[in-house]
Amino acid sequence: MKTENNNRPRIAVFAYSEVGSTCLEDLIRDGANVVVVYTHEDDPGEEIWFRSVKDTAVNNSIEVRTPTKIDREETDHLRQLGPDLIFSFYYRAMIPKEVLDIPKLGAYNIHGALLPKYRGRACVNWAIINGEKETGATLHVMTEFADRGDIIEQKSVPINFEDTAHDVFLKVTEASREILSSSLPSLEQGAAKRYPQDESKATKYGRRRPEDGEIDWNRPADEIYNFVRALTHPFPGAFTHWENRKVFIWKALPEEGTYGPGKIRSESPMLVGTGSGLLRVLSIQTEGEPERDV
Repeated sequence: MKTENNNRPRIAVFAYSEVGSTCLEDLIRDGANVVVVYTHEDDPGEEIWFRSVKDTAVNNSIEVRTPTKIDREETDHLRQLGPDLIFSFYYRAMIPKEVLDIPKLGAYNIHGALLPKYRGRACVNWAIINGEKETGATLHVMTEFADRGDIIEQKSVPINFEDTAHDVFLKVTEASREILSSSLPSLEQGAAKRYPQDESKATKYGRRRPEDGEIDWNRPADEIYNFVRALTHPFPGAFTHWENRKVFIWKALPEEGTYGPGKIRSESPMLVGTGSGLLRVLSIQTEGEPERDV
C-alpha cells in the first residue's frame, strides 16, 4: 500500500469510466491522500473504450474494492478507514446515505451535465439526441437523492454540429478534471462555496439500452442525424430494419429533399427519406457483417 500523506484529508474515491480515471489521476498527481478506491469490474458485454480506474489505483498502490453493491460490510470498512472526503466520478451505483454521512468534509459527485438540467443517466447521449448546443460538468454535494445536491462548480463545453457522443464525452472529461482541480483546495479546507439548484429548471433522463436505438424515420432528418451521432461508436448504435435484417447506421448527414419516410431514394449516394428532409447514410453495417462505407 502507498505511504499515507497525513498532512492532507483522507479521501475515498468511487469511480469508473474515463472521467473516473482522469479525476483519480489528477488527485494522485496533486498528492491528495487517497486511501481507497471503489470501482466496478468491467462488463464483458460492454465495449470498454475507457481507461481502467482499477489499474490506475493498483499502479499507485491504493487499496481497490469492487463490490457489486455497498452493503453493511463495505460501510463498516469505510467507517474504519475514516475518510474526511468522498468523491464520486461516474460511479454507477447509488452510494448509501450511511456512507455519505461518514466524511466530516462532505461527499461530492461530478455529473456530466449542467445541473439541474439532465439529471439521471446517459446525459451526454441525451443532450446530443435533443440537439443541445452545449453541455458540461457539475461538481455537486451528494445527497440521498441523485444529482440534487448543492452545486460547487460547473464548466460548460460546446456541442458542435459534427460531434459524436464520444467527442463530447472527452470534452466533459476535461471539464471534470478542471473543476475538480480548481475546487480541491477549498473542499479540503472545508471552505467551498455552494449554491442550491434551481428546481424550476430541472430535467431528468433515464438509462439508455441497446434496444432503444431503433430509428423512427418519421422524425426530421436533423433529429435522426443527432440520434445517429449520439449512439455511434463506442456506443451500441442507431439501427433500422431493411428486408427483415437489422442494419446499423454509424455515420450520416442530413440533407434537403423529400421522400417517403424510411424509403431509399437512391443507393449511390445512399439517401433515405424522413419525416422532413433526407438522411445521407455514410457508414452502415448489416448485423453479423463488417461495417462499410456507402
